[in-house]
Amino acid sequence: VQLQASGGGLVQAGDSLRLSCAASGRTLSTMAWFRQAPGKEREFVAGINLSGVRRDYVESVKGRFFISREINKNVVYLQMNSLKPEDTAVYYCAAKPKTGITSSRAEYLYWGQGTLVTVSS
Repeated sequence: VQLQASGGGLVQAGDSLRLSCAASGRTLSTMAWFRQAPGKEREFVAGINLSGVRRDYVESVKGRFFISREINKNVVYLQMNSLKPEDTAVYYCAAKPKTGITSSRAEYLYWGQGTLVTVSS
């Protein structure tokens, strides 16, 4: 399984951006986005189950970010609205074969290469 993330860039505070993650190979049950800011630990941002019915978000992005997936295309998206400078980070998509959205990095077996999002004030 390979994950290819794209869509990062430089935007201003308040702007929107959409990240995409294309998965090749098998369809995995749970997919998620993590992010890592300079000097900080990689943190869970959002996750979605196979059907797309169940979603989970870190508190700091609730109401601003929206995760979705197209199962037939094996693609997961992260729509990011009202971006803030503190959202600046490298964003990684991740996937795991088992059901259940979790914020634990260790449970995700597959990772994309990361895409940089920079939000200027």
